[in-house]
Amino acid sequence: MPASPFLQACRGERPAHTPVWFMRQAGRSLPEYRAVRAEVPMLESCFRTDLVVEITMQPVRRYGVDAAIFFSDIVVPLKAIGVDLDIVPGTGPVVAEPIRSAEQLTALRDLEPDDVGTITAAVEALVDELGDTPLIGFAGAPFTLASYLIEGGPSRDHRRTKQLMYSDPDLWHALLGRIARIGGQFLRLQVQHGARAIQLFDSWAGALSLEEYQTFVQPHSAAVLAEVADLGVPRIHFGVGTGELLGAMGEAGADVVGVDWRVPLDAATRRIGPERAVQGNLDPTVVFAPTEVVHERAARVIEAGKAAPGHIFNLGHGVLPDTDPDALARLVDFVHEYPVG
Repeated sequence: MPASPFLQACRGERPAHTPVWFMRQAGRSLPEYRAVRAEVPMLESCFRTDLVVEITMQPVRRYGVDAAIFFSDIVVPLKAIGVDLDIVPGTGPVVAEPIRSAEQLTALRDLEPDDVGTITAAVEALVDELGDTPLIGFAGAPFTLASYLIEGGPSRDHRRTKQLMYSDPDLWHALLGRIARIGGQFLRLQVQHGARAIQLFDSWAGALSLEEYQTFVQPHSAAVLAEVADLGVPRIHFGVGTGELLGAMGEAGADVVGVDWRVPLDAATRRIGPERAVQGNLDPTVVFAPTEVVHERAARVIEAGKAAPGHIFNLGHGVLPDTDPDALARLVDFVHEYPVG
């Protein structure tokens, strides 16, 4: 199998071109995605083998990116074990009975292979179809999932989450321990069925101070990443607004630390340390600018990324829904053609 530029960069090597993929490349901005999802609720699409395969492949066919991100949602493993939740259009995940007591932890049982049989079938089908292009497995990090479970849905200030964190740390750690176990089981199954890298995504970790993260969150994110440590795949850890947490996120067990657009990659590398690769970090709104501006900003990202042992080009967060797919296609070509020396 030819060397994958994406996997090379994850390992801190220098591939022939800078590898590129985009968070949320599978969906949202693509007309072909909206067509196949027109009559299908989000969570249903995440459990349908045919749709997972088709949606994951769409950006690979269109853009020629160096990796495919498995089409899923961070709440999928919770739904799979029977948690009563839904993804409400325009709102996000909504939990019917928020978890705020020790008695409710019984709802968070282990994830069994049969719970996600249609999903692992999609992984196997994708590996066959992707050929040399690696598939990235995907899971939500314990803090973000805990916030949804405690708040009952998205929150601006995470008040109930932090209230529980500080007022009942025993319950907090028990809750995150269970979530971490489920997330690790979900990632492990994806790798066992063919995923060649994983990404742990912490949407809300930026709401925490470094001390809060290290005390209340880092051990649990580390437990998720440790669950696949023996499988030999690169582990990417990404959060939003986590500039002050980058070093600690790497120390949780990441081989690659994803960086949002707020911190230049050379500065991020100084915080993370020289032993880990970086991923990122063009502002997702920049792709709405004229092409010459997009490419000038992308060049800055690539140059800053040379400070790290390996660099995977990406956006600093997910593709926005109104993004022009042609702008992303031009960006992929630019990144691939940019000198690596």
